[in-house]
Amino acid sequence: MNLKIPPAFIDHPDYLEHYRWMSRAIALAASAGAAGEVPVGAVIVNAAGELIAEGENRRERDHDPTAHAEILALRTAGQHLQTWHLETCTLYVTLEPCPMCAGAIIQARLGQLIYGAHDPKTGAIRTVANLPDSACSNHRLSVISGILEGTCRQQLQEWFAERRSRP
Repeated sequence: MNLKIPPAFIDHPDYLEHYRWMSRAIALAASAGAAGEVPVGAVIVNAAGELIAEGENRRERDHDPTAHAEILALRTAGQHLQTWHLETCTLYVTLEPCPMCAGAIIQARLGQLIYGAHDPKTGAIRTVANLPDSACSNHRLSVISGILEGTCRQQLQEWFAERRSRP
């Protein structure tokens, strides 16, 4: 995987921190992909910038339709902090969350969401729907997209291409 820093982001004061955590999410996504899962990874850091939770897709392994990387990371963060209120936390995820995950993120009152690649089929943050900014949302969410977007997109495209090429 090629992890290039886009020129537009190099001067952003938080980019290196975003790059660090998204790189960890990409590694988790690779682990999920190697296990036969759609390669999506997520990490949650607290206000001090410390890792408190991580997750990778586990739907196939756990036989659980809700075992998305984001959901697993949110559950672990809640247990770590002993609260479901995650307003001081940042979630990094390699793919734009689906409607289920977007709903959970809103319900958790997450402080910030940072994702890599847009999801043109089920993206519920900005691409297909915009749940955080809709009338049904009781929480306004800070969102940054496009961190290591090319790497995140490439990881997914290669995984799906490999799956399609199997007999």
